Amino acid sequence: MSKSYAILFFLLCSLFSHAQEKYTIKGKVIGANDKFPLESATVYFTTVKDSTMLEYTLTDKNGDFILSVKKQEKPVFLKVTYMGFETHKELVPEINGNRDFNTIALKESANMLSGVTIITEEPPIRVKNDTIEFKASLFKVRPDSNVETLLKQLPGFEVDSDGKITVNGKEVNQVLVNGKPFFDRDGVMALKNLPADIINKVQVSDYKTKKEEYTKSASSSDNASINLTIDKEKNKGYFGKFLGGYGTDDRYESSFIVNLFDNNRKISLLGSSNNINAPGFSMDEVFDNMGGGRNARGNTSKNGAKGITKSNLLGLNYSDEWINGLQTSANYNFSNTETDNLYKSKAINFLPTGNFTTESESKTKNDNTSHKAGVELEYKAIPSIQIFAAPKFSSTKSDSYSDSRSNSTDENGTLTNDSKSKSSTQNDSNNFQNAINFNKTFEKKARNLSVVFNNNNSKSNSNGLTQSETTYYATQTTDNRNQNTISDSSSDSYAAEIEYTEPVTDSLRFRIGLAYNFNTTANEVRTYNFNSLNESYSELNDLQSNYTSSKQNSIIPKAGIRFEKNNFTVDINSSSSIVQYNNYSNYLNQATDLNKKYILPNVSGQVRYKFDRSKALTTRYNYSVSLPSSNQLLPVVNLSNPLNTVIGNPDLKPNEKHSANINYRNFDFRTRSGYSIFANADFYSSEIISSSVYDANRKRTTTYENISGTYVISGGGSWNKSIKQEANLLRYGISMNANFSTSKGFTDGVLFDATSTGISPRVYANYDYGEFFTVAPSYNFSYNETQYDNYLTKSSSNVVHRLNIQTTSYWPNNWTWGNDFGYTYNSKLSSEFKKDFYLWNTSLSYTFFDKNFIAKIKVYDLLNQNQSSTRTISATTIRDDENTILKRYAIFSLTYKIQDFSGMKNPPGGKNGKGRGNRAVPIDM
Repeated sequence: MSKSYAILFFLLCSLFSHAQEKYTIKGKVIGANDKFPLESATVYFTTVKDSTMLEYTLTDKNGDFILSVKKQEKPVFLKVTYMGFETHKELVPEINGNRDFNTIALKESANMLSGVTIITEEPPIRVKNDTIEFKASLFKVRPDSNVETLLKQLPGFEVDSDGKITVNGKEVNQVLVNGKPFFDRDGVMALKNLPADIINKVQVSDYKTKKEEYTKSASSSDNASINLTIDKEKNKGYFGKFLGGYGTDDRYESSFIVNLFDNNRKISLLGSSNNINAPGFSMDEVFDNMGGGRNARGNTSKNGAKGITKSNLLGLNYSDEWINGLQTSANYNFSNTETDNLYKSKAINFLPTGNFTTESESKTKNDNTSHKAGVELEYKAIPSIQIFAAPKFSSTKSDSYSDSRSNSTDENGTLTNDSKSKSSTQNDSNNFQNAINFNKTFEKKARNLSVVFNNNNSKSNSNGLTQSETTYYATQTTDNRNQNTISDSSSDSYAAEIEYTEPVTDSLRFRIGLAYNFNTTANEVRTYNFNSLNESYSELNDLQSNYTSSKQNSIIPKAGIRFEKNNFTVDINSSSSIVQYNNYSNYLNQATDLNKKYILPNVSGQVRYKFDRSKALTTRYNYSVSLPSSNQLLPVVNLSNPLNTVIGNPDLKPNEKHSANINYRNFDFRTRSGYSIFANADFYSSEIISSSVYDANRKRTTTYENISGTYVISGGGSWNKSIKQEANLLRYGISMNANFSTSKGFTDGVLFDATSTGISPRVYANYDYGEFFTVAPSYNFSYNETQYDNYLTKSSSNVVHRLNIQTTSYWPNNWTWGNDFGYTYNSKLSSEFKKDFYLWNTSLSYTFFDKNFIAKIKVYDLLNQNQSSTRTISATTIRDDENTILKRYAIFSLTYKIQDFSGMKNPPGGKNGKGRGNRAVPIDM
């Protein structure tokens, strides 16, 4: 198969090698008055006849530009735009050779209003301060494409099968619509469900917290944020779609989304119900809710549940500007999931004197119902005062059932223990959290006062029944349990911070602040044995009942300094937490108080240098100290697991961690290529680890110890490039991630040391031929190896190969045929588990009735080979797991789309305005 991919890649490259000859165009852009070079001015060519975009680029820090344009026999315009300057427009009779435009001087605009330039035409890309802005209408996508498809067309963007977006090497962790969240700030709903043709601009900037945004501080994050602005013509009207489908094995799916936009007011309602492992609302254009391949995240829920899931979801999102200056957004989500799973595993457990093997299997059923609601209020009382509040509430009820069994054998195959258990648990939990930000700016630039308050309050209670029987063969004893366990827990945390920033010079700022944190937790566990005399759970089991509580009071003085000069930024921050840490337990009628005071230092520093708009180098360092949890400290014996007894260690010391990071990113808009490299290192001078002692029955007793000298080192990089010539668009790239780490712990009183190495390269390509077809091959390889000291086993390793090819054909007209074909090979799985499998999903759809209806037939796992077998290598075990997974099914679905925008005039594609119409302007990238 790898040979086939190589041939395919060669053919795609051959298409471009025979492309039409291009000529080099270059020049320099400066300001007419001061003669200074203008960095990131947009230079582009359009046809005279219909303003079709031909090619574009940005100037570098010296104001120079260079781009390649194919031969043009008809007149074209050369246009140059820059914020605050008038657009330069020059008629070029034809392009039939290389040309140097020498120096182009831009005049300052006479229409500047508060720093905003009024221009009659917008370029495909523009840099505004620290924001890169793409004009969505100039990047062609198919009619009815979603926002995710649009982002894949933009230079520097990459969207993987899990939905993770990176821009110029930066991971995107926030997606907003007109500056507000669309259901959630992660953007999953917006990317999959908003049509691309309503988007006016895609704005990319560094991710900032509300505090950083209000104080106008540079971002301390290494992530990016995307804001999608709605086209004014599409900002008043409604659109949506409804889907229903049924298939073999009683598989079904249904979903709907309706959006009502009325300028600032936006209301969206969505819902879904299915039994094909799509607990969220993540619609792929070709496969809808079907998971696997290009829609991999569609078949697993956010909480990582395994098995087959029936889900129901209902969501409402609302945003508006109630009064001048008060921006509001709110959302509500209801979800119900029911998951059934059959699980089996085989684990080799390492001991200094030998290994033992544990085999287990279980049947589980989990039913979860949740309600979540949140509001964001942002108010600008006056230009110098900003207030932000974001309260959230959630309520969850869950019912779980498990029927499991396991056995352990020593290295000679002799049975040491076995266990079987049935349990059911009901759990109710409620959570309320809130974040309030107040910010006051002053007349003096960079002088600022910030106040932040956060709280998080949760309560939960559970009621569980357990029947188990565990046999220990070395001692010929048995542990039989028939118990009812009731637990109540609560957690409350409050944090308040005030910070003042004073500019010392234009380049230097000094910050001082004070924070107060209060955290308290309480947990009560009551276990009752079954009383056969009165047929009830009435005998309190003192050994398995306890009460624990924990309180932390922290006062945290802070200080920081920022130096910012030209493209050079240095941040240094320090704080010291003065903590009163009180822990209490009542176990076997014995009260224990552990009250300690700590001073926990924290030091962080960041140095960032921007060589130009596209190149940046960032280094970071952080030293932090964190406290052990109350469970790790208190001498309460946890006997809930018959094969593992856990007890705390009152003498534990805090964790001490040093972290360092360096990364470099560069994206060249002229060549549409970019790369990024990074290296991370974490070193623990003190780390809390588990310490286990096994008896002859292979039953363990676990506590906690401090060790030092462990570390994790990781690094990697990526490179990507896109080429567009007429109807051909090729995107390809490579990436590499590697890690090296050590783990330490105690097993049977012997200190073990495990050294792990991993490497994961990836290569991918994506070829689009106009609106006819797309093909996207990819290959992933991962290798992991662990070396052990003080174990009889000296090393273990695992290799996984993943090949995938995605194809979509849009020919003939109104027909769409999609295929996802993948092969996975896991080299080291046990003989009880299949090492490799193929997964082939296919979808065929037909659009009719003015493109308002879509009839579709989909087949999941066409070859009926899908499986869920994985190997996990840790410092103490090698474990192979297998879970229930969806097998082959076929499903027929019908989708109905609605769309009506009052702002559209003579919308193309019928009265409902299907297609991007004149927004779909072809552009060479």
